[in-house]
Formats: sequence, structure tokens, C-alpha cells
Amino acid sequence: MSEAISALNGAVFKEGIAEILGLDPIGMISIRGDLSASYMKKALKKAVGVGMPGIREISLAGDKGVAWMSPDELLLICPYTDVANALESLKKGFGDNHALAVNVSDARAVFRIKGPNTREVLAKLAPVDLSPQAFGPGMIRRTRLAQVPAAFWMEDTDTAQLVCFRSVAQYVFDLLKTAAQPGSEVGFYRS
Repeated sequence: MSEAISALNGAVFKEGIAEILGLDPIGMISIRGDLSASYMKKALKKAVGVGMPGIREISLAGDKGVAWMSPDELLLICPYTDVANALESLKKGFGDNHALAVNVSDARAVFRIKGPNTREVLAKLAPVDLSPQAFGPGMIRRTRLAQVPAAFWMEDTDTAQLVCFRSVAQYVFDLLKTAAQPGSEVGFYRS
């Protein structure tokens, strides 16, 4: 197996109102099926030790988690090196039931946006209510960032993690850098 390489080789932007970091690859498995089925819930719990998230939520336990992506889709997150074992566990857990689990790790890029202006940076690019009352830790949004699809969640009040297609990683990094330029604070989410 060849070594995993991040889309932008650890690109970093620290000069602005938020820090933008290109992260190393993480394991991501796209799952489609009946999210209310007991076999689905059991398979997830066995694969990563995390239960079924609620609508527009992400359940995390350390470096593993499950994110709600749509009424019949989840994104399982795990260490990159654990993907094969997680897929095998899911396959056994699904049995003969109608479900799909696909490794999408190498097709995605991951970024971390960090700092007190994280919400402002994302709000400049995504049509999402990012107020702390509407979007907090444990919540995920599948949306667009300017012209490309993306999903992001708050790790804590000042840190977000963002996933996009690997093919648009440079575009997304440049968007985030532009939205985080020094002096570009709007102050909308500050009390």
C-alpha cells in the first residue's frame, strides 16, 4: 500500500483572522442505506464505536465518528489506516441487507479553520446560519463553499473541520485564505 499524501502537502495560512490548515488524509467511508434500521446502527457501533447521529449532526469519539449527510447517507470517519478494517466490519454488520459502504478517503481533502473568527471566515463563503445558537459543536452542514460542494462541522467554539473534493482542494484553500485576510473581520458573531 502506498503512503497517503494530503492534497496540498500540509498547506498552512497563519497570517489572517483565522488559521487555515490542510490536514493529513483521514479515513472516510460513504455509507448509503436505511438509517433507521437496527442492522445499520449495530454495524456503525461495531465499526467505529460511535452511535447513529441525529439529523445534521456528527457523533465523534476521538479520531472516529459518524456524520449525517442526508436522509439515507452517512460519512464514517476514522484513521486513514483503519479504513479496510472498518469496511470489513460494516460489510459483516450489513449482512444481506441493502446497504453500500465505499472508501472515499483519497477523493477528499480536509482542512481545519481555527481562531475566534472561524465563523466569519465560513460565513463569507457558505449560505449557512453560523450563529452559535444555530450551529455549534456536534453539528454538520453539507453545503457549498462559493462554487464547490463541501461539508463542515465545529470541533469547538473556535475550530471547524471542512471536507471537500480533492480535485478542488487548492481552490478551497485559496477561498479560505481570501476570506481570512488580515483586517477582514466583520464582527458579526462577536458579542
